Amino acid sequence: MSILFTTNAAPPISLKIRILSLLFFVLYNLTGIVHSLFCLAAAPFQSVAQRHWFVNLWSQATMWLLRHLNGVRIQIEGTEHIPSGRPVVVMCNHQSQWETFYLQLLISPQATILKRELLWVPFFGWGLALLRPIAIDRSKGSQALKTLLRVGQERLREGISVVIYPEGTRQPPGTIGRFNVGGAMLAARAGIEVLPMSHNSGDCWPSRSLLRLPGTIRLRIGEPISVAGKSPKQITAEAEAWIRQHYPGEQNAPRAD
Repeated sequence: MSILFTTNAAPPISLKIRILSLLFFVLYNLTGIVHSLFCLAAAPFQSVAQRHWFVNLWSQATMWLLRHLNGVRIQIEGTEHIPSGRPVVVMCNHQSQWETFYLQLLISPQATILKRELLWVPFFGWGLALLRPIAIDRSKGSQALKTLLRVGQERLREGISVVIYPEGTRQPPGTIGRFNVGGAMLAARAGIEVLPMSHNSGDCWPSRSLLRLPGTIRLRIGEPISVAGKSPKQITAEAEAWIRQHYPGEQNAPRAD
């Protein structure tokens, strides 16, 4: 498919970058297949914390490949804002698969809100299911929201943070899409703070592309946002404004309508 090696980056893509991107794709998938089988075999004998640690060994391997094979560096700002000993509802912009890996390493254990079809993907989906994500059927809007709120509150009561990408789908580099209020509704009902995060992962890991471009992914973490006395719309607007204003580009990210 023609989209596999397309990107919004202006400079021409060298043959070396294309070859290393393909090598990443092969190694990433091979290690994922093998590791998922070990995860399934070990799961019955592990606690929740041990299971998250073991499954995320693949996430660590993926980050290692990006750094040493593809020249992708990671800079983090604001780790001091991540609460210790209590769960939060993480709201983060969505550009690629990178954030779904890295946020698992940054905040664990966590339950990610995702489309249920991802759990059907052989090997990858099997390992993902072990982390007890909140899988929703996007085709059923009201039922999906009820699932998010019900299961999300269960996870938060268990002390497990919930991660949501409120745009609902991946956006092109440099843009931020419209936010839905599901995550804010969950935070408001549970009385749990929202932790905003903003990043530019699409610059190095473009969506729907095999390319892995050398450069720096910057992730910024804001101070937790209190939900006390605020409506879901107010919470969403506050989180979106922070994410947009702190987008790590030359200018604040415009909306992708």
